[in-house]
Amino acid sequence: MAKRGVIIVAGGSGRRMQSALPKQFLMLGNEPVVARTINTFAEALPGAEIVVVLPQEHIELWRNLASRFDVAVHRCVAGGSERFESVKCGLKALSPEVEWVAVHDGVRALVSRKLIIRTMLDAEQHGASIPVVEVADSYRKITSEGSEIVPRSALRIVQTPQIFSAEILHQAYQQPFDPSFTDDASVVEALGHAISLIEGERTNLKLTTPEDLDWAEWWLGRE
Repeated sequence: MAKRGVIIVAGGSGRRMQSALPKQFLMLGNEPVVARTINTFAEALPGAEIVVVLPQEHIELWRNLASRFDVAVHRCVAGGSERFESVKCGLKALSPEVEWVAVHDGVRALVSRKLIIRTMLDAEQHGASIPVVEVADSYRKITSEGSEIVPRSALRIVQTPQIFSAEILHQAYQQPFDPSFTDDASVVEALGHAISLIEGERTNLKLTTPEDLDWAEWWLGRE
């Protein structure tokens, strides 16, 4: 079986969560947010290398916190000032034997094992795969003459995990940083590689605000 790697980017602060503790370390159910994320990937992709990318100043804090919980085997590395740099640090930490790499936001702790597996299988077929969901709201684009409606059917909300051939991802991250790189798919796309889209999950939220965390607690409770 091809060797798989996982890069979990967990560089958030507690600012929008209104917490002194970084949001990835807050409790969700009976474990920290990022612990739930790590464990879900370990269950979905047995034997995968898992690298957690944190700000340098948070690594010791996480090690102390993780020691109190049952967290799957993983490595911690320091990230950079931009997400682009943090993913590069995560890539360098994976062994050369890794053939497929999943990159995931550490605070998307409600991601399901099913979505991880579906995205991996799609990536293994197309080389690059990301989950997306249809938008439910209406959108307008600001123009020089005012604004105009944006056809909702043409829009998708992008999620993680985003999964790629390791060869493609390493090549993509040799490019210089560009402000247009909003996620890993945009970096790979700039290299000229097509991105396959699969159906994501509306519950796969990026936990950013206290309301998000409250909703996640409610969702776990009903399960």
